[in-house]
Amino acid sequence: MFTRTESFNEFIRFYPAVTLIILFNLLIFLMTSLPILPGDTIFESLAGVNLYIMEGEVWRLATPIFVHSGFPHLLFNSFSLVLFGPALERMLGKAKFTAIYLLTGISANVATLFLEPMTYIHVGSSGAIFGLFGFYLAMILFRRGMLSKENSQTIMTIAAIGVIMTFVQPNINITAHIFGLIAGLLIGRLFLTKL
Repeated sequence: MFTRTESFNEFIRFYPAVTLIILFNLLIFLMTSLPILPGDTIFESLAGVNLYIMEGEVWRLATPIFVHSGFPHLLFNSFSLVLFGPALERMLGKAKFTAIYLLTGISANVATLFLEPMTYIHVGSSGAIFGLFGFYLAMILFRRGMLSKENSQTIMTIAAIGVIMTFVQPNINITAHIFGLIAGLLIGRLFLTKL
């Protein structure tokens, strides 16, 4: 389930939503990094800045999901999405998967807005990635038959490690991680009762 054996072309064909999200992340990273473009201005226009959101720049609740602060940040989040996104996209379909990804990411950014200082600046898709973990946890808790015992243990282990690392690593938006996870769990609970 979490082992990728597809070729590059098969991955694109089987998982179009995951592919488009990663492509969008990469394009924005290039726009903010290449010296031939006004990267700093683009980065500053898309980053989550609580003060600017409160002043009406509400797009900043969504755009930080696709902006990353460096190549290692982009690589780690993209790798996580490649590992854990395809199974959910296959189960839910591309539209529902994309909706859950965006809803959990935006929920994490809304929590950041209300719980962090007005001067707080944040970027990254970690809130949405943790939202996927939360959705998997909802499957484990409320629809046990959807995942094998082995896959359930894998998700529980990865989620636990992710939460621990959230409090250990520097420069992490702890609020986004925790509330992304909670949003995924709640959305999963609501969604799974309707299946």
